[in-house]
This record gives sequence, structure tokens and C-alpha cells, in this order.
Amino acid sequence: MTVPVRAPAAESRPAERLDPALLKTSFVLVLGPILALLDTTIVTVGLDSIARDLGGPLGTLQWVSAGYLLAISMVMPLAGWASDRFGARTMWMLSIALFTAGSALCGLAWSAGSLILFRVLQGVGGGLIQPIGQSIVVRAAGPARLGRVFGITILPLTFAPVLGPVLGGLIVERSDWRWMFLVNVPLGLLTLVLAARYVPSDTGRGTAGGRLDVLGLALLSPGLAALVYGFSEVGDDGFGATRVMVSLTAGAALVLAYGTHALRRRGSALIDLRLFARRGFAVATANSFLQGAVLYSSMLLLPLYYQQVKHASALEAGLLLAPQALGTAVATFFASRLTDRLAPRPIIVTGIVLTLAGTVAFTQLGSSPAGWILVLSLMVRGAGLGVVMAPGMATIYASVERHEVARAAGAVNTVNRVGGSLGTAILVVVLQRSLDAHAPAAAYGHTFWWALILSALTLVPAFFYPSLTENR
Repeated sequence: MTVPVRAPAAESRPAERLDPALLKTSFVLVLGPILALLDTTIVTVGLDSIARDLGGPLGTLQWVSAGYLLAISMVMPLAGWASDRFGARTMWMLSIALFTAGSALCGLAWSAGSLILFRVLQGVGGGLIQPIGQSIVVRAAGPARLGRVFGITILPLTFAPVLGPVLGGLIVERSDWRWMFLVNVPLGLLTLVLAARYVPSDTGRGTAGGRLDVLGLALLSPGLAALVYGFSEVGDDGFGATRVMVSLTAGAALVLAYGTHALRRRGSALIDLRLFARRGFAVATANSFLQGAVLYSSMLLLPLYYQQVKHASALEAGLLLAPQALGTAVATFFASRLTDRLAPRPIIVTGIVLTLAGTVAFTQLGSSPAGWILVLSLMVRGAGLGVVMAPGMATIYASVERHEVARAAGAVNTVNRVGGSLGTAILVVVLQRSLDAHAPAAAYGHTFWWALILSALTLVPAFFYPSLTENR
């Protein structure tokens, strides 16, 4: 099988222009992930209000978030096959429709059980939005424009973790919790209208997908769900708890069984493991796994620190994260312009070094560093995260043929999600044990040392990124 070679540097060939049609398509496709990210962060803020209104215990209401995440984990591996079988545009619009319908039903929920059920439906749609949307963007952009297009699509996503708590706090303080879900309905409908007009139609629909890998689905989806569930329960019970061990062991066994099955399957497996034999894809996906651990765990730690130690409200905590989002946005804009011109290795290593530099101040929280130092550190940390994103994604998709893009998108998003669950679980355990032994500020400082270690680990695959002249 032929492995594509990265486009030549801009000095030898002018960069292809980003035409208006591509920009419109990219804008529409980024609306879906924004909806899903906003919803995730908004709901976390309002769980107490939901518990009071519906009369369910907070432990049961945790499944409002857990059920959504498990549904996402189970359907993500289907994204590639569904796109190839029914068409990426069709499936993306269906995923938006499911997410919007689930949002409307959540806003009408009459009990804790009904809300959890509707959140699962919402998660089925939400889990398909990101990978399918990415595959459409990649096919529309082509290899020579990937970096700049990803830079444009990533920019709005950087503010979702900030806007979510802010919007959620405003809704909880000034309105009914149901509007945390109902606000998605007009946005979802608008996205569907714009997608019908600006997202290009599929070609060859119904011929590339082949038969569904039923055995692969039966192994991989519950395996991933068990892993995500086990990691999410580590915070309450620790890694040694029976249900956590059973869940993680079963999940690992099912995923390993899937690996054996996928390597032996003659037809198209649900996630094609042969893609990982390519250097660019394997290295960039490994980096995405570790970056997921870094990003998702920090999304938990930072707001918790401001709320528990600085006694900030959810609204204030969201605003305090704005410097990181600003740093990410600015760095993404400039890094994406370099991605189509330079080799990914120096760009990504630079981004990781910036991330490490921006995390150091948070390891000293026990010494109460000045507020301006934390603000500046958040901007530097955000810049580092932004520098890494576009070249990492561009490397992944430059490593695959056009007909492999949809399944590659399903694979990398699944790996990133599992990495996020693992990183979050590790830091939650560290934080809880640190809180038992230290004052709150010092406990968070100790936990950020572990976050720094996770960030440092991303340097390992980063040094193995291919150069411009090497096959991907």
C-alpha cells in the first residue's frame, strides 16, 4: 500500500489558497464540536440544581455525565464505517439531529431516570460529531492545506471550556437548569440548516463501507466503555476497588481481543490497526493519547483549584481560565500557518516546552504565587497546547490515503478520549490522596507535579515525528 508523502515546503511550492467554499464548510463543521463541548462543561455546573429539582441523589445524577461519556465511547469506533457506508455528510447531519433531539428531551425530562436515558441518546449523537466532521474537513482541504484548516477549526473550540462554565453559571443563577439543554436546540437546528447548504455532498456513498464488523463492534465498544467507566470511578473508589478492577480488567481484555480479531480480519475492521504500522500515524496518535491525558485532566484540575481553594463561583472559575484559551487561540493561529511549511517535529517540541513552562507555576501553589504569575502561566500553557494541535492532526491525516480518512478519524478520536479518561483518573487519585495529607493549596501543587510529568511524557513520541522528506 502506498503511503503519501507530505507536501513540499512552501519555499518550493506556493501554499494552496483557502477558498471561500472550504472556509464555509469548515465553519459549519466546527459548530457541532462546539455544541458538544459546551454541553459537557455546562452540565457539570448544574448537577446540584438538577438533583434538587428532580429529587434524585447526587450519586445517581452523576450518571447524567457518566452516561453521556459512556455513550460517546461506545459509538466513536463506528464513525469510520458509518461514514463510508452511508456517507459522511449524511451521518454528520444525523449525529447533529440526534444530539439536538436528545437536548430537547433532556430539557423536558421528568425524572432522574428519564434525564439519564436522554443524555445517552445525546451522547450517541455527540460521539459521532467530532470524528465524522474531521474526516469531511480533511477530504475537502487536501494535504497541502491541512494545517491552516485545522488552525481555523481549532480556534473556536479553545473557548468552549471557558464559555461552558460561564454560560452554565449564568443559567443556574438566573434561570432554570433545563435551559442548559434547551439552549442547544436552536443552535442545533441552525447547524443543520447551514450544513444542508454548505457541507458538500458525498460521492461513492454506500459502496466503501462494506459489511459492519459486528464481532469487532461487540468487542471494542463495550471494551472502551468499560475502560472509560473504570477510569471515571477511580476518583471515588481508587484503583484497588473491586468494581474498578473488574471494569478495567474486562475492558482491557475486550480491547486486546479486538486487536487480535482486527489483525486477522480479511475485510475492513471497525478500526484498522494496520494504520498504526505507519510511522507518522503511530507517532501522532500516541502523542494525541498523551495530549488527551494532559488536556482533559487539566480541564478538571484548574476549575477545581479556583473553586475549592480560591472559593470562586463556577462563573468566576470559567472566566479565570480565559487566559489559557486566549493563549491557545493566538498560538494556534500562528502555528497553523507554519504547519503546511515546516516539519512537525520542531513545532510540536516547541509547543510541549511551552506547556511545561506554563505548568511549573502551578506546582508551587502551596507557596501562594502571585495572581499575575498564574495568569501569565496560563497564557503560556495555552500557547503550548495551541502550538501542538494543528501539526499533530495534520500529521495524522497526511499519513493516510483519502479512502482511509474516515476510519483514521474514528481511531484517533477514540484513542484521544481514552487518554483523557486515563489522565483524569490518575490526577483525581493523586489529588484525593494529597488532600488527605496536605493543605488544599499544597495538595493541588503536588498534583500539578503529576500533570507536569504527563506533559513531559509527550516529548517521547514528539521526537519521532517524520521530517518533510520522509514517508508518513
